[in-house]
Amino acid sequence: MKSITKLAFVSVALLLVSCKDKSQATSENSDTTKVDTVMHEAYRPQLHFSPKEKWMNDPNGMFFLDGEYHLFYQYFPGGTKWGPMHWGHAVSKDLIHWEHLPIALYPDSTGYIFSGSAVVDHHNTSGLAKNGEIPIVAYYTIHDDKKAKAGRVDYQTQAMAYSLDKGRTWTKYDQNPAISNPGIIDFRDPKVSWNSKSKQWVMTLAVKDHISFYGSTNLKQWKKLSDFGLNEGDHGGVWECPDLLTMKDEHGVEKNVLIVSINPGGPNRGSATQYFVGDFDGKTFKNDTPGKNSGWVDYGPDNYAGVTFNNIPKEDGRCIMIGWMSNWFYAELVPTEKWRSAMTIPRVLTLRTIGKNHVVQSLPVVEIEETIESTGKISTREVDTLDITAEAKVDVRLSRIQGRIKKANFVFELSNAKGEKILFGLDDVGGKFFVDRSASGKVNFHPDFKLGIQAPRVRDSEWVEFTAIVDVASIELFFDQGATVMTAIYFPNDGYSKLKLYGKNGKVSTDAIVVDELKTIW
Repeated sequence: MKSITKLAFVSVALLLVSCKDKSQATSENSDTTKVDTVMHEAYRPQLHFSPKEKWMNDPNGMFFLDGEYHLFYQYFPGGTKWGPMHWGHAVSKDLIHWEHLPIALYPDSTGYIFSGSAVVDHHNTSGLAKNGEIPIVAYYTIHDDKKAKAGRVDYQTQAMAYSLDKGRTWTKYDQNPAISNPGIIDFRDPKVSWNSKSKQWVMTLAVKDHISFYGSTNLKQWKKLSDFGLNEGDHGGVWECPDLLTMKDEHGVEKNVLIVSINPGGPNRGSATQYFVGDFDGKTFKNDTPGKNSGWVDYGPDNYAGVTFNNIPKEDGRCIMIGWMSNWFYAELVPTEKWRSAMTIPRVLTLRTIGKNHVVQSLPVVEIEETIESTGKISTREVDTLDITAEAKVDVRLSRIQGRIKKANFVFELSNAKGEKILFGLDDVGGKFFVDRSASGKVNFHPDFKLGIQAPRVRDSEWVEFTAIVDVASIELFFDQGATVMTAIYFPNDGYSKLKLYGKNGKVSTDAIVVDELKTIW
């Protein structure tokens, strides 16, 4: 959620207009008949989810039920900068094509609706079921701006809402707050999941610069279990948007992964998401690498607040994450006019062993292949310069690019007719992957935007495997089977239509580069 404790002033009148005690199925966000006319403005993503208008940040409350993936997100319908938070809502049957739905949760007299999560209460542990409907129970942070402006520290509490119609409408629990503030600034972003070891629901909560765990058997009364992180990981900013996962590595060894976003303090300045690999016994989390985090979910500057879907079917078994594709340094300054921000492509997280350590890898969901329109291929060869668009006869403006390059210095150049470009590749001498967007188009809205971006090569092998997802105003890079991931947004004055590969210090060997032209999801 919002990483600053002094929030921007928003008029009381605007808050009162937007407040409702219970969500209503208004037409405010539900009109899908005009999507084609509003989803093609300058810089509008054509592959990634974005709101039809106004401000969006963190994904939250994500769950799967009856063939639908539900995405909720921090939303302000009153402007294109951060304001009184609501939960926006969208659904998808394939994780790629999204239908905009009415706002799910509105702020009220108790405060704004910050980030949180939702679970499917199959066994009615909450006792909220009626007429055979399975309760969907959401937890979110209430942010009381009046208390914050008055100088109090207890202005954030945890609240509950529930749905009995598969997430379409929501009722706020009449005994909120469910967890009161113990006197801590930045007490937020509850992520709830079922813990089979302790046979209870566990809430993972961000508490300023660490994590608190709470337990409940009925999703109503909560007891604090433990704390983690006061002396672990990176502390260059406030901790936010945690997620506690159970994963198995390639050998079948079960581990717990704790994901924690931090702002600022990322490896390339500003917002980023660190993770810890260890064991959670139902009460406490023990880090495998005490004092350190295990790595970063994404080393680029533009993937933040990522969380995973609850209730993914066992027969699927994937751990699917979506992140917010921006950075708090410049999220309110980017040159879009009617809306701000997009989400990353949904990614599948896997746990793999590299050396003596566990590493969280990620790759785009396979459902992206549903958007493939045509494919161009370039055979294995050794080159010093390769014009990929000319030889493969493809349009890279909306594309997936895959292949392998023998370990060496190499640079990809994605450019347009105006000479604007973004560079990415491997500096083998320094052992770093890099992205350079200093000449990518509009870059002067924030001084940090045009600075260089680097990431370590986590998995060392003879060949560098890569996947690049190129959209109108973003690139997502997955190196070495997703062991190193980098996401960056950009704002060219014309679409990037050319892709070339250079051997930085001579020739470079390539292996079957494949470019898939993709169709818009709108």
